[in-house]
Formats: sequence, structure tokens, C-alpha cells
Amino acid sequence: MKGRVAQVTTAASNRVKVRIRCRRCGEKFILRGRRDKGRIDTGFRQCLCDNTEDFEIDEHWE
Repeated sequence: MKGRVAQVTTAASNRVKVRIRCRRCGEKFILRGRRDKGRIDTGFRQCLCDNTEDFEIDEHWE
């Protein structure tokens, strides 16, 4: 049982809440992602205005 608790704690500590704001139209998105190899994967690809690269990104640990 101890091993399972440790694994769950480790997996939970890799979760990050990310706030993404489009610098072109101002739209905001709040997503959860996982930190993996120095990157955060949220699945976010583009804004509603078709912007794919000009974002302000803030991360918050959960």
C-alpha cells in the first residue's frame, strides 16, 4: 500500500495549472497539464483567433 501512495503523490506533483492569454485578441484559457521533461503538456494548440504562437503563459503548481 505504501508504494501506491507514493506513486499517486508523485503523479499529482507533476500536475500544473496553466493560464494562457492570447496577446492578439486577449482571450484567456485556464488548463491543467502535466510536466514532462521540462515541458508542460496541456493539449492546447491555438486560440479561437487562429493564433498559434503569441501567448502569455503563467503556470501554477497544484
